[in-house]
Amino acid sequence: MEQHLGFPLETIAIFVAVVAFSVWLDLRLHKDSEDISIPNAVAWSLFWICLAIGFYFYLKIHHSPEFADLFLAGYILEKSLSVDNLMVFVAIFASFGIKGALQHRVLYFGILGAVIFRMLFIAFGTSLFGLSTWIEFVFAAIVAWTGWKMLSGVGENDEIADYSDHWSVRVTQKLVPIFPRLHGGQFLVSHGHVQTMVQQDSSISVAREAAVYATPMLLCLVCIEVSDIIFAFDSVPAVIAVTREPLLVYSAVIFAILGLRSLYFVLAAAQQYLVHLDKAVAALLFFIAFKLALQASNHIFHWPGWEISANLSLMIILGTLAVGVIASLLFPGAPEEETEREAPVKKAD
Repeated sequence: MEQHLGFPLETIAIFVAVVAFSVWLDLRLHKDSEDISIPNAVAWSLFWICLAIGFYFYLKIHHSPEFADLFLAGYILEKSLSVDNLMVFVAIFASFGIKGALQHRVLYFGILGAVIFRMLFIAFGTSLFGLSTWIEFVFAAIVAWTGWKMLSGVGENDEIADYSDHWSVRVTQKLVPIFPRLHGGQFLVSHGHVQTMVQQDSSISVAREAAVYATPMLLCLVCIEVSDIIFAFDSVPAVIAVTREPLLVYSAVIFAILGLRSLYFVLAAAQQYLVHLDKAVAALLFFIAFKLALQASNHIFHWPGWEISANLSLMIILGTLAVGVIASLLFPGAPEEETEREAPVKKAD
C-alpha cells in the first residue's frame, strides 16, 4: 500500500474509549464470585466480536475498505490462533485445581499481562520490518515452522500433563515460598494466616518462613503468562504478516485477546467438537508464510510481480476456518481419540 494509516488521534481515541468502557463493563458485571455459565460466556464472546466488527466498519467508512479488511483479517487470524492456546489453559487450570469463577479471575490478570506483552512484541516486530526486506523471509520461516508444528503435532507427546511441575513454577517457588492451599481468590497470603492454618492442619507444611506466601492461584497465573508469551512469538509475526500498520495490528490483537476470557469457557465446553480446527489454523499459517515470502520476493527480486490483496487474504482466512469447522461437524473424531484428548485433564482433576 502506498498510503499509510499512521496514528490518527480520532481513531486512537475511539479505540481506547471503546476498549476501556467494555473492560470496565465486563469487570463490573463479573465482580461477584459466581461461576461463569455457558450462555453468559457465549453472550460476552458475541459482544466482543460485535465490537471488533463495529471497529471494522468505522475503519471502512472513515479510512478505507482496504485498511478495514486488513484489520479484520488480522483479528480473525489472531482469534483463530488463540484457540490452540486456550486449550493449553484448560490443562493448566486442571493442574492447579482452579475452577469456575477463580478461572475468570486468573484470566483477567493473565489477559492484562498479554495486552502489555503484545504491545512490546508488536512494536519490536513492526520495527524489524523497517530494517531490511530480508526480515520478511525470516518471519515467513517462523510462521511456517509454527504451522508445521501444529500440523504434525511436534511436542504433543512431550507436553507436560501436570503443569504444577512446569519450569516457571519451579522458578517461582525459589523466589516465593508456596502455601499449598487455595485461599479464596488471593494470589498471596500473609505469614500470620499461614501460621494459623499450619497449626489447625498438621498436613500443611511450607518450605521456609517468609512475610508472604504464594498460593496455587499465583502459580497458575505465572504458567498462563509464560504460555502466552511463548504463544506471542508465533502469533504476532503471523498478524504482522497481514499488515505492517502498527495501529491495525495492535487493535486487531487487542480486540481478539480481550474476548478470550469469555471464549475460553465456550471452547472448554466445545473443544471435543472442533477436532479439525487446528488443521485449518495450520493451513492458514502456511498461507501467511507464503504471502510473506511472496511480498519479500517482489520487493527484492521484483518477481513474480503479483500480490495477494487484503480482500483476497480475508476471504481465504474466513474460507479456511469455515472448512475446518464444517469438517469437524461432518467428520467428528473417534470416541477413543476424544477420550485420549480429555484424559490428561480428568487425571489432573
